[in-house]
Amino acid sequence: MLNLTGKNALVTGIANNRSIAWGIAQQLHAAGANLGVTYLPDDKGRYAEKVSKLVDPLNPSLFLPCNVQDDAQIDETFAAVKEKWGRVDVLIHCLAFAGKEELTGDYSNTSRAGFTRALDISTYSLSRLAAATKPLMTEGGSIVTLSYLGGARVIPNYNVMGVAKSALECSVRYLAAEMGPDNIRVNAISAGPIRTLASSAVGGILDMIHHVEEIAPLRRTVTQTEVGNTAAFLCSDLSSGVTGQTIYVDSGYNIMGM
Repeated sequence: MLNLTGKNALVTGIANNRSIAWGIAQQLHAAGANLGVTYLPDDKGRYAEKVSKLVDPLNPSLFLPCNVQDDAQIDETFAAVKEKWGRVDVLIHCLAFAGKEELTGDYSNTSRAGFTRALDISTYSLSRLAAATKPLMTEGGSIVTLSYLGGARVIPNYNVMGVAKSALECSVRYLAAEMGPDNIRVNAISAGPIRTLASSAVGGILDMIHHVEEIAPLRRTVTQTEVGNTAAFLCSDLSSGVTGQTIYVDSGYNIMGM
């Protein structure tokens, strides 16, 4: 039986109730994990208020600001985690961003600034957070990030995010090799297209969802809960032999040639 009782799980990337991170947080809570949640701070505190109200039913014992483009804030976040928990068992990385201008037109027109920002937030942040978490995973642990098929195949309007996801999946493998001796497992979930705040920036997202519903073996797309269930599995002892993998949760769409 899947049981995360006694596990401390830090979840990043919850923006609203459509976020895949929200689905994961709910399933970790249902399995008994003690949750900590980070949010992207802003000058007016709007994100903090919105996310705080959303996650309140999950009773998180930590609620912390963390802008992954700010190294000092990352250090402050994990210092607070160490002080409160002492130990981390699970890190959920659900962070990705690219400007709309980088998700339209020709990939070759990606700006240097846009490329750097997308790779910084979407890819480098996993390595940075993993480095901050590693010393706190004193009893081993599980790190799970979110990818997408666009990292392996060309998806219209995905452009620089495809490159970022490809690099993310490669980072998963290198981190798994590095952290395996410490009994820390690192995996990615490649979810099918879901209507989220992030996916809304991708042109034609509804067409993509309808296409999956027509082509995928299960003839439907997936839900946040289904992705959350897989994440909970990867964070549990039931997956103790799984690391360095990208697991597709997409109703089987990725296996289809046409």
